[in-house]
Amino acid sequence: MATDRISAYDYILPEEIPGKGRILTQLSAFWFAELSEIVDNHLLSLNVDDFPDIGVSKDYLEGRSMLARKAKPILVECVVRGYLAGSAWQQYKQAGEVSGIKLPKGLIQSEKLPQPIFTPASKSATGHDENISYRQLEEEHGSKLASKLKELSLRIYKVAAQYCYQRGVILADSKFEFGYVGTKIMLIDEVVTPDSSRFWPLDNYRPGYPQPSLDKQFVRDYLSNISWNKQPPVPHLPPEVVKKTSEKYHEIFSRLTGKSLGKKE
Repeated sequence: MATDRISAYDYILPEEIPGKGRILTQLSAFWFAELSEIVDNHLLSLNVDDFPDIGVSKDYLEGRSMLARKAKPILVECVVRGYLAGSAWQQYKQAGEVSGIKLPKGLIQSEKLPQPIFTPASKSATGHDENISYRQLEEEHGSKLASKLKELSLRIYKVAAQYCYQRGVILADSKFEFGYVGTKIMLIDEVVTPDSSRFWPLDNYRPGYPQPSLDKQFVRDYLSNISWNKQPPVPHLPPEVVKKTSEKYHEIFSRLTGKSLGKKE
């Protein structure tokens, strides 16, 4: 079940983003179907009549929840980057590489990379994920699993990025999560959503600068602009930031699916 709460820098913010939970659920379901030829996923049903009774009204669950296979999560965030942005840009400026991957000299902020790169992060029990190199991934999870996660992640990203591009959206980067159902690896959690991806409008793309976003980056940018130190107390989001964030989430959903979620929040 996806609520309308939003997090940033490992903290849940006080305000909810109208429609966010429904958008994450419906967009993930859309992508699970689109990507099913690459990898199976944990989704069983979106129909609340199929759900067991969990003590929550069906009206609330409708549209923001899914019945899924129970998987054993692989504790790795599988990040693929097609463009130089965010923490990757910061790493590149400092060392000319990202997660141990040497990149060509002279790249600029938001530039498209020669090839998408796989930059995993370890999932910590404390909630603070740590970027790791591919070699570290192999050491922690074995070379066979590391190779499989890299292959699946790059394939998923390339298919999703091409789809987005055809709809006027750049998928700059995205993270994927996988888990075992028995011995089978499946795509789990959410996939290619504005919480797990960086979306840029293609018609406004200008390499060399930060890009306008259709994702959670808008909230992160606000928090950076008010110089929050990323420690409690967690700041409130003003109504105009809440409204604009909701509009961005609805816009990316409509652009990618061709549908609207309407007014029910």
